[in-house]
Amino acid sequence: MHTSTHTVLYDPDGLLGAELPLDREPYECLVKAVLAWTGEDTLAERDYEQIGLQLTGHARAVASDVRRRADQLPKSSGPRALADLVLREAEGRLSATIEGTVRCVQNRARLVRALYERLDRLETALAQAV
Repeated sequence: MHTSTHTVLYDPDGLLGAELPLDREPYECLVKAVLAWTGEDTLAERDYEQIGLQLTGHARAVASDVRRRADQLPKSSGPRALADLVLREAEGRLSATIEGTVRCVQNRARLVRALYERLDRLETALAQAV
């Protein structure tokens, strides 16, 4: 007797969410707010960790979009080469442990900003290639 109501989806290429646009505006606002912080840590360490986790998850989603867009360009194109560099840097930075500090959260915010800048440039390059 089968009683499970769960469906397991097989998505080896990670394309299930590829057609959904990222909800960019709230994260851009969060990045802007985080980068405006100055001075001492005023939040609890757990709050910084939670913000860092939010930014990390979103950075991974944006990096996936950057990878998909970059793969649509020829391997010898300049925009793709730059995207590859940004993605390698992002991978290294995302593998670092999240700390409950302003510095750590601001580094994640800078990464999200850099990934969005690369995504915008790739979209421009793709539009020009058509």
